[in-house]
Parts: sequence; C-alpha cells; structure tokens
Amino acid sequence: MKIDLTDTTASKINKALVQGRRAIGTPAVGMVLTMVVVTDEENAYDSVKAAEQASHEHPSRTLVVIKRHARTSRDRTQSRLDAEVRVGADAGTGETVVLRTHGEVSDHADSVVLPLLLPDAPVVVWWPVDAPEVPAEDPLGALAQRRITDMYAVQAPLAALESRARSYAPGDTDLAWTRLTPWRSMLAAALDQARLRITAAAVESEADNPSAELLARWLEARLHVPVDRVETTGPVVTGVRLGTESGEIVIDRPEGPLATLSLPGQPPRTLALKVRATSELIAEELRRLDADEMYAVALRGEGTEETLSHV
Repeated sequence: MKIDLTDTTASKINKALVQGRRAIGTPAVGMVLTMVVVTDEENAYDSVKAAEQASHEHPSRTLVVIKRHARTSRDRTQSRLDAEVRVGADAGTGETVVLRTHGEVSDHADSVVLPLLLPDAPVVVWWPVDAPEVPAEDPLGALAQRRITDMYAVQAPLAALESRARSYAPGDTDLAWTRLTPWRSMLAAALDQARLRITAAAVESEADNPSAELLARWLEARLHVPVDRVETTGPVVTGVRLGTESGEIVIDRPEGPLATLSLPGQPPRTLALKVRATSELIAEELRRLDADEMYAVALRGEGTEETLSHV
C-alpha cells in the first residue's frame, strides 16, 4: 500500500503510517530499528530496494531522505516536505517513508526525521553516496548508533579512506570494509589450519581499491609484517599471498564467484567467494549495532596483540 503526501508534516506522516497499517490489517509493529537512508534522486531506487531487501532479515522502519537542492532564489524560499508512505508488500517486512525535502527544510532534515524514529529502537544512518566528511558530526549521523558510508561511491576512494581515518568515531563503518568479511574469515581459517609464522604478505587488486587498502592495513596490524600492494586488472580484490618458511598461503580469485585456496604441502581447494549484493552488505551491518573495533584497527592501521583468528 502506498500513500502520497504533498506539502506535509511529520505529524501527518505518522498518521498515514497508522492508517496504512490498519488498512492492511497489521496494527501491531514488530520492527527492531530505524534505518535512515540519505541519498539523491538518481540513487534512490537502488538504495530503497537494497534497504527493503535487508529488512527481510531485520524488520525496520526505513526513512529515505532525498534533498532537492534549490536551483533559484525562489526555490530556496519555498520550504516544503513531500512524502511517500509504503507499508505491507511495498515496503519489505517493515515500513518505508520516502521524504523529499525542498528549500530550507533540506538544511534541517534531522528535525523532519526525529519525530519519525521508532521509539526506544536503535537508529542506523546509511549514505549510499555523498557522505559527510565527518559522519558522527552530521545532524542526521548524530541521531544514530551506527553510521554506514561507502568509499566505492566516491571519485577518490583512497583520499576518502584517509578522511575516514581522521574523522573516525565509534559507530562508524564502511561497506568497503563489509565487503571483506568473507576474505577475512577465509584468511583466519587458513592460518588456523596451517599454524605457520607469517614472514611477508601481499594483497592483489585493481588500482585505488579501498577494500584492498583496508585489507592490507588489517593484515599489517594483525600480523606485524609489511604488506605489499600489487596492482592487477581486477575486479576488486583478486588475491592475498602470505609468505611462510614452508611456502606461500594463497587465496586467488581472479574473477567470478570462486576462489582457490593453496596451503603449503596440501592440494589446492576451490571455495565460494562471490561479490555480494549491497542488500547483503547492509543486512550484515545491521546484525551488530555496537562499535566495529576491527574496522577502526584497519582504518588506522593500529597494531593489536590479538590473533588473526578474531576477525
């Protein structure tokens, strides 16, 4: 069910949500969090689709904020809020409210979002594109326990990585890091099985790949060895090589959903290592709402005394 509201208010949107739930016969709300998606018109469709797919695992109220930038001085003086309320099959397993802000309302989107947050529930803010330089200090980011950005969406991802490192606050994370979860799990399992001392390491990827840089920094921090960055044609991260006195531990994924794992003295094995959809990445991030300490370690390249098996 969809309800369109023009030149509306947060109070009217809340009433429309209640009306929609009653109309489809589900007055009870079983949602576990509020997901705020801050995007532009161009990326709104894909972002909403990913959030709604993730809601099948984490029922949530999704608030999509689309700021319509003023083109003329007249536009800047015309403050208006339009909304599209979706419930039932049109909103995954929760509720979706698409908010389009015009004029001065765009500068105070937090005042629109605040009355629409689920009471006593965690808040997650995701910027698919155009993330603020300091997410924790952004008015919308300040409302959230977790703040999700994506360095793949910027023109200079490695420069963005350095900016994220300088501005990091507990609760920040990035989908460039989330994409590495299968790699980190596989590396931890391989080292646990091989039980060999690592003397050198290399990460292979396409140029300027933020996930590869985070993976290299994580390995440097955890293994206390220098990690070479090796440029390949991609796509994304294509391989990791860990040197030992008995030979190399290698995970190689030049293309496709399969990788080859090679351990010294053992035959190669084929393992699944696909590139995951954005909805899967978001769903993973919603499974934990505490600070991601390993992301901070990788972002800053800080060494720890823990073993690599703790991914």
